Amino acid sequence: MNDNAYPSSLELLVAGQWRGLAGRDSLPVVNPATQQEIGRLPVATDADIDEALAAAQAAFESWSRTSAWQRAAVLHQAARLIDARRDRIAHLLTLENGKPLADAQGEIDRVLEALQYCAEEAKRAYGRILPPRAPLLVQSTVKRAIGPVAALVPWNFPVFLAARKVAAALAAGCTVVLKPAEETPAACVELVRAFVDAGVPPGALNLLYGVPARISQRLIASPVIRKISFTGSVPVGRLLATQAAQHLKPCTMELGGHAPVIVFDDVDVDKAARACAAFKFRNAGQVCLSPSRFYVQSGVQEAFTRRLTELAKALRVGDGLLPDTQMGPLQNARRLEAASRLVEQAHGEGARVETGGGRLGRQGFFFAPTVLSQVPASARILAEEPFCPVAPIVGFDTFDEAIAQANATEFGLAAYAFTQRLDRAAEFTERIEAGWIGVNSFTPSLSDAPIGGMKDSGLGYEGGPEGLDAYMHIRFISQANALA
Repeated sequence: MNDNAYPSSLELLVAGQWRGLAGRDSLPVVNPATQQEIGRLPVATDADIDEALAAAQAAFESWSRTSAWQRAAVLHQAARLIDARRDRIAHLLTLENGKPLADAQGEIDRVLEALQYCAEEAKRAYGRILPPRAPLLVQSTVKRAIGPVAALVPWNFPVFLAARKVAAALAAGCTVVLKPAEETPAACVELVRAFVDAGVPPGALNLLYGVPARISQRLIASPVIRKISFTGSVPVGRLLATQAAQHLKPCTMELGGHAPVIVFDDVDVDKAARACAAFKFRNAGQVCLSPSRFYVQSGVQEAFTRRLTELAKALRVGDGLLPDTQMGPLQNARRLEAASRLVEQAHGEGARVETGGGRLGRQGFFFAPTVLSQVPASARILAEEPFCPVAPIVGFDTFDEAIAQANATEFGLAAYAFTQRLDRAAEFTERIEAGWIGVNSFTPSLSDAPIGGMKDSGLGYEGGPEGLDAYMHIRFISQANALA
């Protein structure tokens, strides 16, 4: 078999068994660079879902009692296997997601970091000993696995986001029913295969694909599931959180973002523009942490706009498998249509298109790197998460004006500022409404740092010790060493 060949048919994993297309409906998998079907994906039946739930419940009894050191060893082995198979996984990821191959390899690096971090953090799930209130009385807290988890993952970073949820849950002693995005299944199949080959016992990790609403609703309603972890859009997050609330189930929700960037007039314009271009057009702007609104102080507004436009024009857009590609296509037709609508509406309201502004070519979901200037407050792109390679620029005069505009959405995931003044930087970090803040820098989410949004951007945290705690329940124990 050609290691780079896309599998003609994919599989589900239920109760330790791989299940293919036989007896199931199927969905097409499309290469976004060519719009050609490259594989078929089986649709999980209600029986598949119910068997996955039963398997997760049965496996929880033994996996939750497995020592943290043994669980860590399995995660480390999974990391070694993924590293050994990284070229194939990255190739599959580029075929179905569209991102450049170098970026796909970078995503695998983050997968390895997530597994290694969670493996070690499992050994540090410490409780507390409380000061005794009476002789011969020991009072303490301990952390224990919360139970089987439903993990729901989108298509923009499918392997990393799945790995982060699965690694944290397994490290905590939970079992998992994983439902990644149907648009990007093959790379996640290989991720799960590595966990299985590393020694995750049958039923402790299950993989389902199919009709998203059907699967998520059935998982959330089941008494087996004790925790829901979702990454995706605000509307879907609201729906899932509402369903979970009906069953009083805790949720971690990493939802949409609309990250402002405030560029002050004391910066090196070229350096700031280069940093913004690199992070803005990464994964064609399909990143929750992506800078998506640029507020530039009037003294440098013209120069910054000109430099960002030059950098956008210079980007090489193409098939992610080509070695010189710097930005691939949007992942699907929905994003292409949404990007076009946002640009057209902004232009109709008076925005100026400095470069780009539309689709590239007739084949593939390619959208030109776009810079908009003179964007009015009425433009929808300033209020809706764009999730595309479009950079709207708005001018400002005072610090208070910039903060007010930056905070004027219901999103609060990430925010950035560029300034050489420490007082501005300090005030920005205090007044901005965001959970992930960068000053003179951008960084993707890190395994040892918590990421969690404010306002409509989410509930709870992923990453860091806080991320592992999300899969644990704290028990208080009061034990007398003798009867009174």
